[in-house]
Amino acid sequence: MIKYHTPKSEDEILPNKLGLIDPDKVADEEYRGFLRAEIKIESELDKTDAFDWNLISEIHQIALRHLYEFAGELRQVNMSKGGFTFPTAKFLPTIIQEFETEFLNELPKQIESYEVLVQYVAPMHAELLFIHPFREGNGRTARLFSDLITVKFDFDKFRFEKITEKGMSEYIKAVQSAAEKNYQPMIQLFRMLEK
Repeated sequence: MIKYHTPKSEDEILPNKLGLIDPDKVADEEYRGFLRAEIKIESELDKTDAFDWNLISEIHQIALRHLYEFAGELRQVNMSKGGFTFPTAKFLPTIIQEFETEFLNELPKQIESYEVLVQYVAPMHAELLFIHPFREGNGRTARLFSDLITVKFDFDKFRFEKITEKGMSEYIKAVQSAAEKNYQPMIQLFRMLEK
């Protein structure tokens, strides 16, 4: 697995509130946290009127607050992965505002077909992963956020498990294509994630 790189370190384990140093235990805690966030937010979905930045931040905060001080907060470090550099940390507040305007505010009140759902959610998903707003947990946050949209519009959740190790390189390339505002690779992948 390719780890993130930051200017200061390439540590495998981020400092955490539980003092965990075993990668498997950290992974277990992160998994439990995202499961907790999914259950809580999905149970309150009837009261959710807006799929906005606050909801994305809330997902991250609920999932990881027991583990990381930075849960729900924009990352403060510049990051890269596999030679690909994510947007600079100091510009994230402005980038998030643009993301809300261009993607989140454009989500329609009604979606009638899976294809229309994909046309809205896949570009948003790719852009969110390209922005990489958090220090850790971006992929899981983006996938949960995408699934919450599907549930809200009465569709089955996306089958993200279909993106296997073999498909992971295509998924990463689709995220990188978002840097050039090319969302077709992610749209193609999302078309295959239907039940």
